[in-house]
Amino acid sequence: MVAEPGTVYSIPVDGVALEGQLDVPDGATGLVVFAHGSGSSRHSPRNNYVAETLRDRGLGTLLFDLLTEREDRRRENRFDVSLLTDRLVAVTEWTRERPETAGLPVGYFGSSTGAAAALRGAARLPSDVGAVVSRGGRVDMAEAALDSVRAPTLFVVGGADSDVLALNEDAYDRLRCEKDLHVVPGAGHLFEGPGELEQVAERAGEWFDRHLGRQ
Repeated sequence: MVAEPGTVYSIPVDGVALEGQLDVPDGATGLVVFAHGSGSSRHSPRNNYVAETLRDRGLGTLLFDLLTEREDRRRENRFDVSLLTDRLVAVTEWTRERPETAGLPVGYFGSSTGAAAALRGAARLPSDVGAVVSRGGRVDMAEAALDSVRAPTLFVVGGADSDVLALNEDAYDRLRCEKDLHVVPGAGHLFEGPGELEQVAERAGEWFDRHLGRQ
């Protein structure tokens, strides 16, 4: 079964409904679940660009809102990484119950604070999460979980994003799994320069291809 392109689902989690867009190409080799950063949503143009690139490689994608509109009005919720991790894990379990995604290996793509949720979620689901990619991630917010991450993990950071790069280098040293750190030269936190986001998408695609079943 293949998810109809662009279909928006209402995902029941913790008594609320989170909206998510699930796209699964025919013959998909895996499913990448996106966790966006604070103040963003499933409509993030950067994550949608990466998702489109991954689908071109034959990977399914799920972009969903970690918070409801009402919850998002409270700024502290955006930085409640424990809550965001709970949501990510619950949505991952939802994908295991859907016929079009139940048999697919799962990867996480996390951005900014969403990367912390992705790492924490991977630590909590070591048998279910096959790969993690962090884009400009606040991986320091997952410090307590880093030793427990078993999924192969790729950090992609902008070379000009000096504070976040330092945090990623520290977290990278703590990881005990297969890992890589890719620095995009001259890129800032949002990867807005020519070819920068394309480089993120290309490296993410290679990582997921390698670890979610395609050889």
